[in-house]
Amino acid sequence: MGAYKYMQELNRKKQSDVYRFLLRIRCWEYRQLNVIHRAHRPSRPDKARRLGFKSKQGYVIYRIRVRRGGRKRPVHKGIVYGKPTHQGVTKLKYKRSLKTTAEERVGRRCGNLRVLNSYWINEDQIYKYYEIICVDPSHKTIRRDSRINWICAPVHKRREARALTSIGKKNRGIGKGHRYRRSPRKATWKRHNTLSLKRYR
Repeated sequence: MGAYKYMQELNRKKQSDVYRFLLRIRCWEYRQLNVIHRAHRPSRPDKARRLGFKSKQGYVIYRIRVRRGGRKRPVHKGIVYGKPTHQGVTKLKYKRSLKTTAEERVGRRCGNLRVLNSYWINEDQIYKYYEIICVDPSHKTIRRDSRINWICAPVHKRREARALTSIGKKNRGIGKGHRYRRSPRKATWKRHNTLSLKRYR
Protein backbone atom coordinates (compact mmCIF):
# COMPACT_ATOMS: atom_id res chain seq x y z
CA MET A 1 0.00 0.00 0.00
CA GLY A 2 1.21 3.48 -0.88
CA ALA A 3 1.17 6.48 1.45
CA TYR A 4 -2.07 7.84 -0.01
CA LYS A 5 -3.84 4.56 0.75
CA TYR A 6 -2.82 4.83 4.42
CA MET A 7 -4.14 8.42 4.49
CA GLN A 8 -7.41 7.25 2.97
CA GLU A 9 -7.81 4.58 5.65
CA LEU A 10 -7.10 7.14 8.38
CA ASN A 11 -9.72 9.50 6.91
CA ARG A 12 -12.31 6.74 6.92
CA LYS A 13 -11.96 6.23 10.69
CA LYS A 14 -12.74 9.76 11.84
CA GLN A 15 -13.59 8.70 15.41
CA SER A 16 -10.18 7.16 16.08
CA ASP A 17 -8.08 8.88 18.76
CA VAL A 18 -5.41 9.97 16.29
CA TYR A 19 -7.78 11.54 13.81
CA ARG A 20 -9.95 13.22 16.47
CA PHE A 21 -6.86 14.82 17.99
CA LEU A 22 -5.66 15.95 14.55
CA LEU A 23 -9.05 17.47 13.67
CA ARG A 24 -9.24 19.29 17.00
CA ILE A 25 -5.78 20.85 16.60
CA ARG A 26 -6.42 21.83 12.98
CA CYS A 27 -9.83 23.26 13.79
CA TRP A 28 -8.29 25.57 16.37
CA GLU A 29 -5.75 26.71 13.78
CA TYR A 30 -8.40 27.36 11.10
CA ARG A 31 -10.46 29.47 13.52
CA GLN A 32 -7.56 31.90 13.95
CA LEU A 33 -7.20 32.45 10.18
CA ASN A 34 -9.30 34.55 7.81
CA VAL A 35 -12.63 33.22 6.54
CA ILE A 36 -11.19 32.69 3.04
CA HIS A 37 -7.45 32.17 2.76
CA ARG A 38 -5.03 30.41 0.46
CA ALA A 39 -3.55 27.15 1.70
CA HIS A 40 0.07 26.29 0.86
CA ARG A 41 -0.81 22.64 0.39
CA PRO A 42 -3.96 20.50 0.75
CA SER A 43 -4.85 19.18 4.22
CA ARG A 44 -5.96 15.91 2.60
CA PRO A 45 -3.55 15.29 -0.32
CA ASP A 46 -5.11 11.91 -1.17
CA LYS A 47 -8.61 13.40 -1.48
CA ALA A 48 -7.37 16.44 -3.40
CA ARG A 49 -5.58 14.24 -5.95
CA ARG A 50 -8.66 12.06 -6.42
CA LEU A 51 -10.65 15.21 -7.22
CA GLY A 52 -8.19 16.44 -9.85
CA PHE A 53 -5.54 18.41 -7.94
CA LYS A 54 -1.93 18.25 -9.17
CA SER A 55 1.03 19.68 -7.28
CA LYS A 56 2.20 21.94 -10.10
CA GLN A 57 1.87 25.49 -11.36
CA GLY A 58 -1.63 26.71 -12.11
CA TYR A 59 -3.36 24.75 -9.32
CA VAL A 60 -4.39 26.62 -6.16
CA ILE A 61 -6.04 25.50 -2.90
CA TYR A 62 -8.29 27.89 -1.00
CA ARG A 63 -9.64 27.15 2.47
CA ILE A 64 -12.97 28.56 3.64
CA ARG A 65 -15.32 28.30 6.58
CA VAL A 66 -19.11 28.47 6.25
CA ARG A 67 -21.53 29.00 9.12
CA ARG A 68 -23.60 25.90 9.81
CA GLY A 69 -27.37 25.70 10.19
CA GLY A 70 -30.55 26.26 8.20
CA ARG A 71 -31.63 29.32 6.28
CA LYS A 72 -33.64 32.12 7.89
CA ARG A 73 -35.90 34.10 5.57
CA PRO A 74 -34.44 37.62 5.20
CA VAL A 75 -37.57 39.67 5.98
CA HIS A 76 -37.84 42.88 8.01
CA LYS A 77 -38.98 42.23 11.62
CA GLY A 78 -40.12 38.73 10.59
CA ILE A 79 -43.09 40.12 8.64
CA VAL A 80 -43.93 38.06 5.56
CA TYR A 81 -46.60 39.54 3.32
CA GLY A 82 -48.82 37.14 1.43
CA LYS A 83 -50.64 33.92 2.06
CA PRO A 84 -50.18 31.97 5.33
CA THR A 85 -48.46 29.09 3.53
CA HIS A 86 -45.44 31.34 2.96
CA GLN A 87 -45.39 32.86 6.48
CA GLY A 88 -42.43 30.80 7.74
CA VAL A 89 -39.27 32.64 8.79
CA THR A 90 -37.27 30.01 10.67
CA LYS A 91 -36.95 26.24 10.21
CA LEU A 92 -36.41 26.72 6.47
CA LYS A 93 -33.78 24.62 4.68
CA TYR A 94 -31.64 25.87 1.82
CA LYS A 95 -32.07 23.68 -1.27
CA ARG A 96 -28.32 23.46 -1.87
CA SER A 97 -25.61 22.33 0.54
CA LEU A 98 -23.07 24.38 2.48
CA LYS A 99 -20.40 22.98 0.19
CA THR A 100 -21.90 24.75 -2.83
CA THR A 101 -22.06 27.96 -0.78
CA ALA A 102 -18.35 27.57 0.00
CA GLU A 103 -17.50 27.05 -3.69
CA GLU A 104 -19.53 30.10 -4.73
CA ARG A 105 -17.87 32.36 -2.17
CA VAL A 106 -14.38 31.33 -3.23
CA GLY A 107 -15.35 31.68 -6.91
CA ARG A 108 -16.60 35.20 -6.24
CA ARG A 109 -13.42 36.13 -4.36
CA CYS A 110 -11.06 34.66 -6.99
CA GLY A 111 -12.59 35.91 -10.22
CA ASN A 112 -9.57 34.99 -12.33
CA LEU A 113 -9.63 31.32 -11.26
CA ARG A 114 -11.96 28.45 -12.15
CA VAL A 115 -13.37 26.20 -9.41
CA LEU A 116 -12.57 22.57 -10.18
CA ASN A 117 -13.84 20.73 -7.09
CA SER A 118 -13.99 20.82 -3.29
CA TYR A 119 -13.93 18.58 -0.23
CA TRP A 120 -14.73 18.66 3.49
CA ILE A 121 -11.83 19.05 5.90
CA ASN A 122 -13.27 19.88 9.32
CA GLU A 123 -16.22 21.11 11.32
CA ASP A 124 -17.07 22.42 14.77
CA GLN A 125 -20.30 23.59 16.42
CA ILE A 126 -20.45 26.83 14.44
CA TYR A 127 -18.60 26.30 11.14
CA LYS A 128 -17.86 23.76 8.45
CA TYR A 129 -14.47 24.01 6.76
CA TYR A 130 -13.82 23.15 3.11
CA GLU A 131 -10.89 23.26 0.73
CA ILE A 132 -11.62 24.39 -2.82
CA ILE A 133 -9.41 23.32 -5.74
CA CYS A 134 -9.03 26.20 -8.19
CA VAL A 135 -7.30 26.32 -11.57
CA ASP A 136 -5.76 29.34 -13.32
CA PRO A 137 -7.08 29.24 -16.93
CA SER A 138 -4.57 31.82 -18.18
CA HIS A 139 -1.49 29.89 -16.99
CA LYS A 140 0.58 28.30 -19.76
CA THR A 141 1.03 25.05 -17.79
CA ILE A 142 -2.75 24.60 -17.65
CA ARG A 143 -3.39 25.68 -21.25
CA ARG A 144 -0.84 23.19 -22.60
CA ASP A 145 -2.04 20.24 -20.50
CA SER A 146 -4.58 18.27 -22.53
CA ARG A 147 -6.06 16.68 -19.40
CA ILE A 148 -7.17 19.96 -17.82
CA ASN A 149 -7.26 22.58 -20.59
CA TRP A 150 -11.00 21.97 -21.11
CA ILE A 151 -11.55 24.30 -18.15
CA CYS A 152 -9.96 27.21 -20.07
CA ALA A 153 -12.95 27.43 -22.44
CA PRO A 154 -15.19 30.47 -21.78
CA VAL A 155 -18.20 28.19 -21.26
CA HIS A 156 -16.71 27.12 -17.90
CA LYS A 157 -16.66 30.62 -16.38
CA ARG A 158 -18.40 30.73 -12.96
CA ARG A 159 -19.28 27.04 -13.21
CA GLU A 160 -19.77 26.81 -9.45
CA ALA A 161 -22.48 29.53 -9.56
CA ARG A 162 -24.37 27.55 -12.23
CA ALA A 163 -24.14 24.33 -10.18
CA LEU A 164 -21.91 22.56 -12.71
CA THR A 165 -19.37 21.26 -10.20
CA SER A 166 -19.69 17.79 -8.68
CA ILE A 167 -21.67 18.88 -5.60
CA GLY A 168 -23.82 21.25 -7.68
CA LYS A 169 -24.92 18.42 -9.95
CA LYS A 170 -25.65 16.26 -6.92
CA ASN A 171 -27.89 18.97 -5.45
CA ARG A 172 -29.72 19.26 -8.77
CA GLY A 173 -30.37 15.51 -8.78
CA ILE A 174 -28.22 14.86 -11.84
CA GLY A 175 -26.16 11.69 -11.86
CA LYS A 176 -26.00 7.99 -12.61
CA GLY A 177 -27.10 5.03 -10.53
CA HIS A 178 -30.07 3.94 -8.43
CA ARG A 179 -30.30 7.25 -6.56
CA TYR A 180 -31.02 9.27 -9.69
CA ARG A 181 -33.50 7.05 -11.52
CA ARG A 182 -36.67 8.74 -10.31
CA SER A 183 -37.87 11.98 -11.85
CA PRO A 184 -38.19 15.01 -9.53
CA ARG A 185 -40.92 14.51 -6.93
CA LYS A 186 -42.56 17.89 -7.39
CA ALA A 187 -42.70 17.57 -11.18
CA THR A 188 -44.22 14.09 -10.90
CA TRP A 189 -46.85 15.28 -8.43
CA LYS A 190 -47.74 18.23 -10.65
CA ARG A 191 -48.04 16.03 -13.72
CA HIS A 192 -50.35 13.59 -11.94
CA ASN A 193 -52.53 16.31 -10.43
CA THR A 194 -52.91 18.69 -13.36
CA LEU A 195 -55.96 18.31 -15.54
CA SER A 196 -54.93 18.91 -19.13
CA LEU A 197 -57.82 19.56 -21.50
CA LYS A 198 -56.45 20.25 -24.96
CA ARG A 199 -58.54 22.25 -27.41
CA TYR A 200 -58.72 19.53 -30.08
CA ARG A 201 -59.09 16.13 -28.40
